[in-house]
Amino acid sequence: MKNLSIKSNSNSLIKMAVAGYVSQPSFKNPGYIPNNDGKSVIYPGMFGVVNNVKIGDKAFGWAGDHIEPGVSIDSEHINEHFALHYMVCTGNKAIVRSGEAKGSIGIVTGEHARNLVHFEQKTLDKICIGDQIDIITHGRGLKLLDFPEIEIKKIDPKLLKSMNLKIVDKTLIVDVAIELPIRIMGSGAELNSEYVDQDLMSGDRGLMKKLKIDQMRLGDLIVINHADHRWGRSFKKDYISIAICIHGDSVMTGHGPGIMTIMTGKRKNLGWNINKKANIKNILKVKK
Repeated sequence: MKNLSIKSNSNSLIKMAVAGYVSQPSFKNPGYIPNNDGKSVIYPGMFGVVNNVKIGDKAFGWAGDHIEPGVSIDSEHINEHFALHYMVCTGNKAIVRSGEAKGSIGIVTGEHARNLVHFEQKTLDKICIGDQIDIITHGRGLKLLDFPEIEIKKIDPKLLKSMNLKIVDKTLIVDVAIELPIRIMGSGAELNSEYVDQDLMSGDRGLMKKLKIDQMRLGDLIVINHADHRWGRSFKKDYISIAICIHGDSVMTGHGPGIMTIMTGKRKNLGWNINKKANIKNILKVKK
């Protein structure tokens, strides 16, 4: 069946503007991070405006830690911070409301400690720390009418509609770029899957190369077999979870590239097909 036959409740969802502000990168003095070999390094990390790393680029190999592609936004007011996290969905439209880039349009590409927004290079060069960016939130409460057992999380209905979805023997099949074994999933398992991502553990570089995980790209759709992400993130043999790679690798023990959950359900209802082009850069036709 074609995507058009996969029905959702998108017409009943609320669209609402939520404001965030371009965040300032921050370091704790003295700035050292212990890596997997016990050595201390100083690398750029989260937040701010990253000018040369974008969705579609590699997740591994950067001289950085938890690098977030594009622009990282948040609010210093805690309730507004949570509004951004719980209402913003990947694929939402972003509008710059202040500064030299005022009026420019971007697109949300994920959620980490902050919300991540992609802009074209000419816009990135104009964006300043503190600029207001409004997100037109749409997607909270999204459901598949013919698959009520599958839980949908944090994606815009337009992204869902653009994904390569098929129905085979009453099972929804999703194109993904790579499968991650649940044994390597680490930090973030303790958090609810509506808020913040989960890191894979990338310290075993030999295993990363053997499984070709070191070829993963920012924006890749991924699958984790035997993973139940309905609330937290736990092992459950008859469940799978679909997610998006949203930030880069880490040198820290127990950390690595981060994935943000977008679907979870039982194997009898939800399955996957490997397609190396399954990346939101391609799905949303995002320009670099």
